[in-house]
Amino acid sequence: MDHLTILYRGPLSSCDYDCPYCPFAKRRDTPERLRADRAALERFTSWVAARDHGVSVLFTPWGEGLVRSWYRRALTELSHLTHIGRVAIQTNLSHRVAWTSDADPSRLALWATYHPGQVPYERFLGRCRDLAERGVRYSVGIVGQPEHLDAARRLRADLPSGTYLWVNAAEGRTYTDAEAASWTELDPLFPVSRHPHASRGLPCRTGDTVVSVDGDGTVRRCHFVPAVLGNLYDGTFRDGLAPRPCPLDTCDCHIGYVHLEPLGLYATFAGGVLERIPALLTSG
Repeated sequence: MDHLTILYRGPLSSCDYDCPYCPFAKRRDTPERLRADRAALERFTSWVAARDHGVSVLFTPWGEGLVRSWYRRALTELSHLTHIGRVAIQTNLSHRVAWTSDADPSRLALWATYHPGQVPYERFLGRCRDLAERGVRYSVGIVGQPEHLDAARRLRADLPSGTYLWVNAAEGRTYTDAEAASWTELDPLFPVSRHPHASRGLPCRTGDTVVSVDGDGTVRRCHFVPAVLGNLYDGTFRDGLAPRPCPLDTCDCHIGYVHLEPLGLYATFAGGVLERIPALLTSG
């Protein structure tokens, strides 16, 4: 293979926020689970470091990874490897970002989500500005709840003009055209998120050049399809890699449908697929 993109999700499921729309709010991991998560991540990082082909990684923890030193270390170490295309993580930015100074900004990227009511606005905005000053690639997003609209407008006004602000349609919510128009004013790509995408039978890169990996090294085509392709560490997953259509009726999560080929989102996000930065805002 020439290049493999991996969505990694280990045992970590604890988070320091209590967002009402998240099942992992204020969840605490036991010391044993944290040790298991750290060991799993270090094993994964070692595997990636030893590859002789291109690899890109998006960490998609159920909880908040950057409050844990092993995630910051993994991102930093992987960013310095020449065969790494991009290493990124989804985060709420609750942790300070000074650690990014030790990483290679040409490969590191953050996918940050603002959760109104969970963090003082100025603190979150300050961390975004800090990332910009450090030259770290990042996007910022918000869930399209009606009560978040004013906060999103404020954030759009205060963020650097070159920072992409994405809006995720709230799960299970139907938007009127007027509501959708308000969100589209902030995120021109909101229409892509507004409705779940009919996906059954459509060609998708997952299971071929993109895979999902858990803490045990179990490889699946994506986070949303339970069928196992093999294991990362014994190499059995390789025989399972092949172009294949999506087996699900719909796909409603960006980390899934961005890989659906008919949507053409690899062109939209060229150079920034993992960190969700559109090509018009991508540099370096």
